[in-house]
Amino acid sequence: MPNSTIADVENQDTEVTTNDERRAATGQKTGFAHKLYTGQLTYQFIPHRKRWYVVTAVIILVALGGLIFRGLNLGIDFRGGVEFRANVSATSASADDIRRAVLDTGLPELDGTQVVELGSDQVQIQTRALDSSEVTTLKKGIAKASGSSESSVTYSKVGSQWGSQITKKAVQALVVFLVLVMLLIWAYFREWKMSVTAMLGLLNNLIVTLGVYALVGFAFTPATLIGMLTILGYSLYDTVVVFDKVRELTRDLDRSPYTYDEAVNRALNQVFVRSVNTTIIGVLPVAALLFTGVFILGSGPLQDLGMALFVGMLAGGYSSIFVATPLLTEFRRNERVVKDHDAKVLRRRTKEEKAADRTRRRSQESGAGESASSADDAADGAGMPPSSSVAREAAESSTSSASSARPQPRRMTRSQRKK
Repeated sequence: MPNSTIADVENQDTEVTTNDERRAATGQKTGFAHKLYTGQLTYQFIPHRKRWYVVTAVIILVALGGLIFRGLNLGIDFRGGVEFRANVSATSASADDIRRAVLDTGLPELDGTQVVELGSDQVQIQTRALDSSEVTTLKKGIAKASGSSESSVTYSKVGSQWGSQITKKAVQALVVFLVLVMLLIWAYFREWKMSVTAMLGLLNNLIVTLGVYALVGFAFTPATLIGMLTILGYSLYDTVVVFDKVRELTRDLDRSPYTYDEAVNRALNQVFVRSVNTTIIGVLPVAALLFTGVFILGSGPLQDLGMALFVGMLAGGYSSIFVATPLLTEFRRNERVVKDHDAKVLRRRTKEEKAADRTRRRSQESGAGESASSADDAADGAGMPPSSSVAREAAESSTSSASSARPQPRRMTRSQRKK
């Protein structure tokens, strides 16, 4: 990396530190979001990506299990059936009582009957397809339970062909939406891998939302379909925000002091709090809508729409951080540009670490030499020989003592030698 780039990075770090010190001096607290944005606090989203893959795979398997073994509870608009409407007097029974009256008629396969209160004086009952005799029997039961006359109970039949047409149109709308979104992301980011990973995140949201509908048994109605198309747009918005930050931090990759995975992880840390806040703010009114549809109205379009929006928004916020972005790093990790850059960054770090080790050893050696020199100066001031002289004298004395301790050969007289 050029020296100017290293200097720029050091200057940025110095500015961040200076700003933090200034905030501390003035009594301002650096919050969690600020620490994530500046890098003081970092969560390893990308290094822990395998963990998120496992969690996502488990969620998808549970959703698929619900779709396979329980199936969607299709509304009358998709499967066909008969819809009754009756006026309800002020002293009549509730919607639950009318539903029990429908079941008490003894007609088979009426467990999926839905009863919805329309205002304060009308009720709507949706059942499976019925023949003429079954329609007459149900009209009598509904009229008796609602406290109205049999002639005031109206009904209309919805054929299965109408439901198949709605399903076909819904699938066509979904395919067109996904194709247009892929082209839009490709044109905006100039990177087809971003568009593919964004689509994978959207598919994750669709599977999870459909699986939740299958598991809880809510009716899948046109309101549900509208809600799913809405959450796709919301999830796409969140993913584009994250990808835009990723592009910002990886645009000048050659000048970056970080590897590609590290740069993407920095982008996720900087946008994480914003994504969470956006999701919470969007989910709160939807939760109120869902609560009203489930616990106050009992059933109907608010319940269907609220459930789709609630689950889809949570899944969209999760997928943009933990699914789409980690998959993007997987797709780009083997690119030649990314591999060369990562190798260069790692080589530079190895050189810097070795240089830092050499500098550390030199400072330790120079510190030891300065300590010995200081000891000699102190000895001179006290009238004592320097430490080097003391060490030399100690070595000489040890040598002389060792040689005196060594056994000496005994000298013999001349007469002894002649013998």
